[in-house]
Amino acid sequence: MIPLTSRIDSKEGDFVPVQTALERRGFTLAGGWDYERGSFDCALDDERKVWLRLPFEVTSGSLDSETKDSDAKIRFGQPYVLKHLYNEGLDPEARARTIGAMFDQFQDPVDPDARVEPEWIEAATRRLNEAEEIYPA
Repeated sequence: MIPLTSRIDSKEGDFVPVQTALERRGFTLAGGWDYERGSFDCALDDERKVWLRLPFEVTSGSLDSETKDSDAKIRFGQPYVLKHLYNEGLDPEARARTIGAMFDQFQDPVDPDARVEPEWIEAATRRLNEAEEIYPA
């Protein structure tokens, strides 16, 4: 993980317009959000192993990604670049889950915080500059 300096750090805004503006720039609400915090992520590579992450915390209201009526206000934290290295293929020790007929077939990352090469830091900085456009200087 490589922290990036950004003017978006500590900026606040209404969740829905911020989400809309960032989606137009290629970011998505990351799946690990909860009612108090989350992040907007942007894949930097086709394999989806290198990411620019814009973390945020909810300062008031309720975060609900399923509605455009959310009253949440958010404050951004320091953006960072991260890289996950995964084993390719299916997990040979895949097992059936107790609920449902799905299989836990994907392997854990070999290195969830792998070294980030300079070219990805540069790519992340360019994408971060685009994200910063939602908060004019």
